[in-house]
Amino acid sequence: MSLIVMKFGGSSVGSTERMQRVARRIADYKEAGHRVAVVVSAMGDTTDDLIDQSKLLNSNPPAREMDMLLTTGEQISVALLSMAIHQIGHTAISLTGWQAGIRTEAVHGKARITDIDPNRIFRAFEEGHAVIVAGFQGMSVDGEITTLGRGGSDTTAVALAAAVNADVCEIYTDVDGVYSTDPRIVKCARKLNEISYDEMLELANLGAAVLHPRAVEYAKQYNVRLVVRSSFTQNEGTSVKEETVMEQGVTVRGIAYDKNVARISILGVEDIPGVLAKVFGALASNEINVDIIVQSGVQDGKADFSFTVSLGDKDKAIAVVESIRGEVPFREVNSEEDLVKVSIVGAGMVSNPGVAAKMFDVISNLGISIKLVSTSEIRVSCVIAAEPVQDVVRALHTAYGLDTAEQAFVGGPQDRR
Repeated sequence: MSLIVMKFGGSSVGSTERMQRVARRIADYKEAGHRVAVVVSAMGDTTDDLIDQSKLLNSNPPAREMDMLLTTGEQISVALLSMAIHQIGHTAISLTGWQAGIRTEAVHGKARITDIDPNRIFRAFEEGHAVIVAGFQGMSVDGEITTLGRGGSDTTAVALAAAVNADVCEIYTDVDGVYSTDPRIVKCARKLNEISYDEMLELANLGAAVLHPRAVEYAKQYNVRLVVRSSFTQNEGTSVKEETVMEQGVTVRGIAYDKNVARISILGVEDIPGVLAKVFGALASNEINVDIIVQSGVQDGKADFSFTVSLGDKDKAIAVVESIRGEVPFREVNSEEDLVKVSIVGAGMVSNPGVAAKMFDVISNLGISIKLVSTSEIRVSCVIAAEPVQDVVRALHTAYGLDTAEQAFVGGPQDRR
């Protein structure tokens, strides 16, 4: 008998029919003798609807009250799913995040899990129940209800799997695994049987929506075996684990893209020690994440440098830079939108020269200029104009030998909670 953690996103439980299908999957595991804990997101568009309602009453609602509001979506899901399981002859108990022992930082909207006390879950297992846990939420040490931010249900599931020492954590979504790229763009994208934590973490950080980066970080840290599967089919999914079998001749495993990119350039900066520390220290203190950083050559004691931030942070980042003009004199600061970051990822890249050169060649052959480049041992990212991104992804996918026989792909928007 094994212990299995299952996670179902909002689209997987978005209707009564889908809820019943999920209940049947859980019952199948119980009938096979397994202990089952299930993490569930809010149904369908529930969270978006709640946000819209809040904005009708208050254009800038307090973060605490938003957490009180948004956590109700998952509570509805777990109660209904528990009822559906009872209806087909099995017992289940629904638990909010705090009832399940999930403790978090005292931060509203984007708290991190600090600890999970699984005793109540184990008691429910001993009583023969499937345990249905509300994702995306927990409770701080001072008793405040908190939410975990985007991807919170994925994170809940992986952290719970680590806490109960689960044999596997299955993430159910509306695609049947991790693909070499977005199958909505490349119909001949291949489904990966397995992928390493490091490769999956890079892809998740670079725009692949199937798993949230924080969930992959937890899985790697606690060696939780993940399987990404479809909630609509019985197909085998993609296993995410520490070590994977390297496919002969394959250096690139996946291609991701991220349209949430803006470039900021600071021109005519004094080339003196400590300048970059002041600029990026100020951005960090304002909780602005910076991605790619490039400094150009120095001329007449002045330097130019550029960096990327998320599109939503662009205006805030410019304001921060302007606010330190007295400490860091510069000629001007400007920005650019309508950009996309395209990335190739693969553990085999580290021992194969010429991988980056091929990427640059493919992009240049399409007549596209590369604005910024960033690399790691298993990743190369290029920032380019947004408009040709689909052509670039298709060309790279072919160039690195990732195309498979064209297949019909059925699926909707991937779950993000």
